[in-house]
Amino acid sequence: MAVQAKRIPLRKCTGCQEMKSKKEMMRILRTSEGDIVLDTTGRKNGRGAYVCCSMECFEKAVKNKGLERSLKCKVPDETYESLKKEIELFEER
Repeated sequence: MAVQAKRIPLRKCTGCQEMKSKKEMMRILRTSEGDIVLDTTGRKNGRGAYVCCSMECFEKAVKNKGLERSLKCKVPDETYESLKKEIELFEER
């Protein structure tokens, strides 16, 4: 009997459009209340969009409106600014 290898969940980056493992990416989440937050655990309820752990990919996702398409809502500029600060803190770790 052959042992099957465990599957690694893949997600597509909304910035660079590359498929990567879920653990290599950050999840940006739209909650049921309509708030848009950075989901560091990857387990919160809501509609999620994935971005590589780099500021470059986040900026591409903002520029090409990939986050808005994935989250299916308009994202205000203030939200982008707060997400940018959170990602910078996340990158420092």
